[in-house]
Formats: sequence, C-alpha cells, structure tokens
Amino acid sequence: MFNSTIRVWGVCLVLLLAGQACTNLDEKTYDVIPTDQFGSTAAQQAALIGPLYSGLADYYGNSTNLNAVTDEQIVPTRGGDWKDGDNWKRLYTHTWDPTTDNGQFNGPWTWCYNNITSINQQLGSITDEGVKAELRALRAFFHYKAMDMFGNVIIADQVGTTAPAQKNRTEVFTWIEKELLEVYPKLSSTVGGAYYGRFNRQVVNMILAKMYLNAQVYTGTARWADAVTRCDSIIKSGKFSLTADLLDNFKVQNQNSPEIILATPFDNSKKGGFNIQMATLHYKHQLTYNLPAAPWNGFATVTEFYNSFTAQDLRKKMWIVGQQYDATGKAMDDDGVPMVITPEVPAFEMAAGPAGRLAGARSQKYEIQKNNTTNDQSNDFVVYRLGDVYLMRGEANFRLGKVADALADFNIIRKRAGVPDYTAAQLTLDEILAERGRELAWEYHRRQDLIRFGQFTKAWRFKPASEAYRTLFPIPKDQISLNPNLKQNPGYN
Repeated sequence: MFNSTIRVWGVCLVLLLAGQACTNLDEKTYDVIPTDQFGSTAAQQAALIGPLYSGLADYYGNSTNLNAVTDEQIVPTRGGDWKDGDNWKRLYTHTWDPTTDNGQFNGPWTWCYNNITSINQQLGSITDEGVKAELRALRAFFHYKAMDMFGNVIIADQVGTTAPAQKNRTEVFTWIEKELLEVYPKLSSTVGGAYYGRFNRQVVNMILAKMYLNAQVYTGTARWADAVTRCDSIIKSGKFSLTADLLDNFKVQNQNSPEIILATPFDNSKKGGFNIQMATLHYKHQLTYNLPAAPWNGFATVTEFYNSFTAQDLRKKMWIVGQQYDATGKAMDDDGVPMVITPEVPAFEMAAGPAGRLAGARSQKYEIQKNNTTNDQSNDFVVYRLGDVYLMRGEANFRLGKVADALADFNIIRKRAGVPDYTAAQLTLDEILAERGRELAWEYHRRQDLIRFGQFTKAWRFKPASEAYRTLFPIPKDQISLNPNLKQNPGYN
C-alpha cells in the first residue's frame, strides 16, 4: 500500500540512559521513491506481488462451508445451535436455493473474481517475465476454482471490462490450460524458501493434473494420460517426499513439511483466519486445550465416513471420539453426563441436551494449538500435497488399465497408513474413492471427487438422491444483477 512516496524512515529510539531521552522527533527521510517509479526493478516488482497472495489465504474460508455438501462433513442442528435458518441442512441435502442461499455462493464467486481483478490491475505494471508468469498462473488458478464450482463463468483477462461475456465450461478449461502452459517455462523451479506459498512449476503441474483428472466432467473428454504426465513431473522432480506420519503435514508448525506443494501461511498473531478447531470442537474442549474461548460445537464427520476407517488405520487418529479430558487429565462431563464423543449422528436435527451436543466425531487433522491466546491458529492451510499426487496418478493409471502401476501408487499411501496393501482384485473405482476419502478427509477435494466418480447426486445418510444439475452451484443472483451477460445455470431458474 503506497501513498505519494515510499519512504525508509530514520527511527528515533526512546532511550532513558543517564537521564537523557531523544526528544527531537523531526522526520528524517533517508530515501524517497516516487510511487510512479516504484516497480522499475525486478526486486521491487517481486515485492508488489505479496499483497496479491493474501487473497489465496481465503481458500480455507471459502471452502470449509461448502464442504458441507459432501458425505464427509455434517453440520447438524443441536437443539437451537447451528439451526441458522436451515442453511446447513439445505447444503447437506442438496436443496440449496439460489435466492435464499445466495450468500453461500456469492462469497466464493467474489473471492475468485475480486482476486482476479486485483491481479489484472497489477499485471500492466509488471515487466519482469518471471513475476508476470507467476501472476498469470495465480490468475488462472482463481479461474479454475470458479470453473469447478460454477461451470460457465467469465474469463477476466483484461482491466476495465464492465460486463464481460460468459463462456461455457470447455472454453474456460481451454483458456486456463493455455495460460498455464504458456507461463510454465518462465516460472521458477525453486520449491520452499522464498517460494513457499507461491506459484512455481510444480504448483502449475498440480493444477493441470487436477484439471486433466476431471477433464471428462469439465469438457466431456477424458485426459487420464495427461494427468499421469503431470503427476510424473511432480514425483520425479525429487523436490517432495512423504512425511513419516500423515498428520505431520498439519502440525501447528507445518511450514517445513517436505510433502507440501502449496500452502497458504497463517499465524495466530500476524495472519489470522484459520480456525477450524473452533468450528468442530465441543464447547468444553476449551478446558482440554486451554483455549481463550469456548469452541462452537458444530462441524462433525458423517457416521459412515468415520466407519470407513479400520481400527488399524493410523489415519483414524485425525478424529476425536470417546471420553474427553481436561488439560489436567480429569474426565469431563456435559451437564452431568460423561463427555463421550460418539461417531453416531442419529438425526440431522437433534434435541437440545448432551446427546445432541456429543454426537459426531470431530476433526483434529490439523493439530489443535494448545494454550493459544486467540481463536486463530498458526497451522498453514495445505492446498496441495504429494500424497494426493500418488492417489491421482494411481487413479488415472487404473482408468487407463494399468493396474500394476496403480497398485504401486496406492500401496505407497497405504503403507504409511499402516493398512494392508491392496491386491489387484481389491482395487476398484469404489475403493479408490474410499481411499481418497480416508487420505484427504477435510482437505476440500471431496465434492470434486464425488462428482468425478458419479456419486455426488446419490443418496447418503439424511440426504436423498439429488438432481444432476446440483453438481454445479448456482451463479449468484447478485452477480447476475451486476452483469446482464450472465445466465443462470440450468435447473436454478
């Protein structure tokens, strides 16, 4: 953020030495760079992109609520708690309404396009080819997220177009692919360090792999071999490795994980906004972790999803169930009833009282920050990681008929989880979807996976079968009002 000049100030330190203090507060300017001259060097241009990445941190906030449309996350009504006009129920049962629930979808839409607009405004002043390529890749990512959620969207690659034309999903896919392939050679191959949380070649490989894995959904044409090629590029680069324990990727201080391909940095005092523990933990877990406020006792996992983990699966540690204790080890109760978190969610709408408050396994996949001073945690949010790459390559190879190659990739992941290797007879599409669920639970890939496997509109607990058009979210009515070129997705009119 710049005023008329960018200054390096001489700071007068207040010293109380020998009865003397610095009292001359006249401003002394050691360097002045006029605004219209800042950005003329590569280093200055690189500094300009920092604020543009701040929007990426909102990936978490714009994904966590919409994960409630899947079979891995449920936000049940507990008495009067989380009733919220039944919006959580409508999301979960796929009965959302484009008018009533406009805000649920307008937030993710504006997240994508506000960030795209900010990037476009900055791109014109960037001359360094590497920085420009990085910003174009970031812009393509936001288009990819919009395309995934809403289908027929806007390609916003210019400044000043007040009512850009709406494109069909195939056109948007083609434009994103072209953008990413064009910038790829100009991007840095550096991973970590100054490039932690930034777009480099491996991040672009990951986006392309995701696009190709879902190409049949997006365009009607499968691209399995292309997905394998991009996954190969990531794995064979040698720049990433699996952690010994899956949950090491989600520790409070997870920035040095060798498995993370892209994360958005958070810090409980410097960059807030990551608070999944508040949404999922029971009120009295405040005493377990010595938190500054009582959590909200909302998000849980669906009973059948929890039950898909075998007892020996080390990944099952990501769930909180059973008797709960305070920080001293004393067993806690809820209104006189032992505080035992149960995996069973008996109904979507439960009566007030301990039974409803204690229903549903809670997530501790992201390590809960003990003795925290704020409601925000310091875990960096993981967008992409190597474990997913092995699963994607395995799935794509399986769909290509290369079962031996697929088995090798899936069994790498299963070994870490402490569960037996798959045999060729055990590896089916249904099992691949289930394994992706166990490995990637609450990492916000589930909606995309369910759609790709043809499971999103099928019935599951408390949810009837839903219409095919629900695989896309409605174009927000606010946006249709602003842009007459936007037409609502079929089924929502």
